Amino acid sequence: MKAILCTATTGIDDLVLADIPEPAPGPGEVAVEVAYAALNFFDTLIVAGKYQFKPEPPFSPSAEFAGTVKAVGEDVAGFAPGDRVAGYVGWGAAREVVAAPADRIVKLPADLPLEKAAGLIVT
Repeated sequence: MKAILCTATTGIDDLVLADIPEPAPGPGEVAVEVAYAALNFFDTLIVAGKYQFKPEPPFSPSAEFAGTVKAVGEDVAGFAPGDRVAGYVGWGAAREVVAAPADRIVKLPADLPLEKAAGLIVT
């Protein structure tokens, strides 16, 4: 699957598009096919190594996303493949599929477009 990766904390100009393994949801997680990943000001700081959270490279920027549930892990209730959801992961959502803790995603109403839902959680 494709992902935008920060391989060195040198800023946005050095982000790369890469192929990485698709994650499978672990216990308590939901795999979501990301339709939209939101980028906020703090994402520019994270990829430059200037934010309070400093993930080890390589990592994907983007804390919030919206998409469709692809699979659910063990011990997950309330979500099923095909559900439209939005979620928050801190960083890591700028990719085709993200595995997120089930308690960090919410189902979306049918009339809320995914592109709008992706930017609602952080700001």
